[in-house]
Amino acid sequence: MLTMLQGGLRGARWIDPENYHITLRYIGDIDEQLAYEVASELSRVRRDPVEIRLTGLGSFGNGKPHAIWARVEPTPELYEMQAEQERILQRLGLPAERRKYKPHVTLARLRGTSSTDAANWLSLRGDFKAPPFLADRFVLFSSKSMIGGGPYVVEEAYPLAA
Repeated sequence: MLTMLQGGLRGARWIDPENYHITLRYIGDIDEQLAYEVASELSRVRRDPVEIRLTGLGSFGNGKPHAIWARVEPTPELYEMQAEQERILQRLGLPAERRKYKPHVTLARLRGTSSTDAANWLSLRGDFKAPPFLADRFVLFSSKSMIGGGPYVVEEAYPLAA
């Protein structure tokens, strides 16, 4: 469904569908020992699957858009899972995330796209909705240093089933 949105926006580099994800917490560069500890601690998370609803589109970048995204409807279950992971990472010594959590799926990275072009693209697709689906796992990804993120590598996958 998200791939049907691709196209029609100058300067957009569309994300490959296999790289679509909802970030719960960006960790950044860490050493191998801490990565092992993160993977181990995340394996203790016990949660039920989470219903995901994609409703609406938006962009990041005040005045100069740099990404287009699909909005993930916030739910208490999603926020609780994100908050639990934030607490785990802080206990391991990672600094607190400064930005307010805004669940989304990045669809495109923008380079040289005007605000007007982005606004027009979004207004034509503003009523976007996808059928709900159940997320039955969360994943610890790593990525290689590249502009715009990806390609992502699954380091660990954790089932959601309390």
